Amino acid sequence: MTLLTKHRTRIKICGLTRAEDVADAVAAGADAVGFVFYAESPRFIKAQQAAVLITQLPPFVTPVGLFVNASATQVQTVLAHAPLAMLQFHGDETPQQCAAIAAAVKRPFMRAARIAATTQPEDLLEYELAYRTASPFFSGLLLDTLVDSYGGSGKVFDWSLIPEELAPRAVLSGGLNVANITEAVRLVRPHAVDVSSGVESGKGIKDGSKIRAFIAAVQDADNAIAGTA
Repeated sequence: MTLLTKHRTRIKICGLTRAEDVADAVAAGADAVGFVFYAESPRFIKAQQAAVLITQLPPFVTPVGLFVNASATQVQTVLAHAPLAMLQFHGDETPQQCAAIAAAVKRPFMRAARIAATTQPEDLLEYELAYRTASPFFSGLLLDTLVDSYGGSGKVFDWSLIPEELAPRAVLSGGLNVANITEAVRLVRPHAVDVSSGVESGKGIKDGSKIRAFIAAVQDADNAIAGTA
């Protein structure tokens, strides 16, 4: 008799700046929390502040650092204070640049793929292959919407552009919130989802009730999928 294991979509809450928001994310069941080290972002946090927040994390909740076009030296400076477990590159970093930074600091990384209306599914597979070939530290793509600014977009892209074979190892982002996350998980079935503005009461200020509702909606989607398997 073969036992089917229910897939659990992992959840990252990004753009955290306050101790109470970290506590809410952990209590609600987040698998990872993100800190933005991009000075132009309204969710920017200094390395020393992030270090204090990271001390709140229990085992197996992963602290992730978001960087935009940062140098290896800049990333190393942040890591000297904040013990990040993973890097997330959101700028114009090439596969070689990401590989060099990851090798210098000995951290795995995700690469944001900023998806436009003209993006084709094969483009995403080629993009993933380029980064995976460039570095053993590459963990996967974070799929976000192409907008003029860097960092999180807060806007939804066309999920049908995601290749079916890519989705189980990708992180879905871009305009997710409690109203659309159940459908997103049901249709895409990603490895993980990443949310920031969708659980906020203001830029950089998270709302505990929205975090709990978002995570519950992801869990509902997983349960619904398991029920139809």
